[in-house]
Amino acid sequence: MTEQTPKSLLEDARERMHGAVESLDHDLAGFRTGRASTNLVDRLTVEYYGTPTPLNQMATITAPEPRLITIRPWDQRSLGTIEKAIMTSDLGLTPGNDGQVIRLQIPALTEERREDLVKQASRRAEEARVAVRNVRRDTLHHLDALDLPEDELYGLKDEVQEDTNANIKEIDAHLERKIAEIREV
Repeated sequence: MTEQTPKSLLEDARERMHGAVESLDHDLAGFRTGRASTNLVDRLTVEYYGTPTPLNQMATITAPEPRLITIRPWDQRSLGTIEKAIMTSDLGLTPGNDGQVIRLQIPALTEERREDLVKQASRRAEEARVAVRNVRRDTLHHLDALDLPEDELYGLKDEVQEDTNANIKEIDAHLERKIAEIREV
């Protein structure tokens, strides 16, 4: 195993922290708000000729109206399997199929549902914060294991803390934007 340098440890920590933020952003994109977004169905996988395939790789997905998503499969024979995947997903939407296009009407959210989504988003953001803090803990542990002069060690630890603070601030910003979007009527 190659010896880890302080620089490689910091780079690895930055990548892992950034990965936690990106994962949160991807998860929050899938939260259903009061308006149509193609992100709602992007993460949906469909059984296509025995292979789980992302929906966005087998159909054109658009949001032509504020409360409507249309899905136009490239292979018309896959309409039924796409419809089934939507029905069995956790989206809570009922697809309409006219033989060419699947239409998903996005109903307005109730106040109770909005608050539930806010709680889910907040919970997911807290998981991302914990992931960032775990990266910090691991990195600090590895830095302590290196034989470094004390002043250099404290400087590196300060850098790790700055990266942690920046990523947590970014997580909070993502959460605030999503909560504002969810609560928008």
